Amino acid sequence: MTTQKSRNLPFRVLSIGGSDSGGSAGIQADLKTYEAHGVFGTTALTVVTAQNTIGVQLVFPLSLDLIEAQIESVLTDIRPDAVKTGLLGRAEVVGLVAEKIKTYGPVPLVVDPVLVNGKGDLIVSLETLDAYREQLFPLATVITPNLDEAARLVGQSVKSGHSLHDLALKLKAFGPKAVVVKGGHLPGDEIADMFFDGKQFIELHASRLPIENPHGVGCTFASAVAANLAQGAIPQMAVMAAHAYLQSALEAALKWKVGEGRTPVNHHAGRV
Repeated sequence: MTTQKSRNLPFRVLSIGGSDSGGSAGIQADLKTYEAHGVFGTTALTVVTAQNTIGVQLVFPLSLDLIEAQIESVLTDIRPDAVKTGLLGRAEVVGLVAEKIKTYGPVPLVVDPVLVNGKGDLIVSLETLDAYREQLFPLATVITPNLDEAARLVGQSVKSGHSLHDLALKLKAFGPKAVVVKGGHLPGDEIADMFFDGKQFIELHASRLPIENPHGVGCTFASAVAANLAQGAIPQMAVMAAHAYLQSALEAALKWKVGEGRTPVNHHAGRV
């Protein structure tokens, strides 16, 4: 792994996604995660939301021109060592990101496909699902869908029984180098996520903590993977380190509450 001292530059990650005014998820969670990993974070906003721990009150999508200008500004000056995507929202935004990744050259890419809301309802069009599968996933180093998102992407009913193994296998066929299917929505006292890189399946286990529907978990995990990739980790090690970091940050979140609703991840306490 390349060290920061050996190159005399900070490692850099570009996050492309939505803003969370409550500071728990989205771009804000990404930046806190990068800081905890000693990585310099840059951003390109796709949507601005008014939200808090209780819910989302307003969503305002930004224009394609503004999204493109933000990405260009970063890529032409602060060349990232990895890119992470969160809420893209529209098929044309997915296509734009894919185009920019191809134009500026290969870079480790983590795709967190934000496709459903907290209730598991689809929040994007079917065209957007196609854009992920056909345009962005083939460029990705790691994709990190949760169980509901994985089911939507492979065309299964979200109410049917799911095998993390089978879902990971089907998602890998879309072309990413590695897949993580997050199994946090499955019942039980233990959470199991499934990693698959085309060669081996690795189950990552963690105890289910007494936090009801914690906020920012998916964003934090994916951005931790991106931070580790930026520093030279191979996908398997990047995912395993991110899994351990997230568990520490969740354990620390047991001791605090910032609002009246969902408990956010304690990013600082998970500092690596």
